[in-house]
Amino acid sequence: MAYVVEHDRPNCIGCGSCCVIAEGFWELDDDGKANITKAEQLKNGQQRLEIKDKDLEIMKDAAESCPVNVIHIKDKTGKSIV
Repeated sequence: MAYVVEHDRPNCIGCGSCCVIAEGFWELDDDGKANITKAEQLKNGQQRLEIKDKDLEIMKDAAESCPVNVIHIKDKTGKSIV
C-alpha cells in the first residue's frame, strides 16, 4: 500500500526537524521553510508526495516531530495516519 504525505508549506516555520529525521526526503529552502524533495507542488503552496510502505515509519517520525503539525500522512483511502 502506498501513502500520501501532504505538507502545508505556507504554515511551515522552518524548524528543520523533518530535514534531520528524514534527510533524504526533506530539505530547507532558501526562504527558510522545508520542502519535500521531489514533491508535487500544488497551486495553494502545499506539497504532496506518494511514498512506499518502506518509507512510512521515517516519514511518520518526521511528521510527529513537527511542532506546528503541517505534515500529514494519509493512506490510499484518505484515512489520516498522522
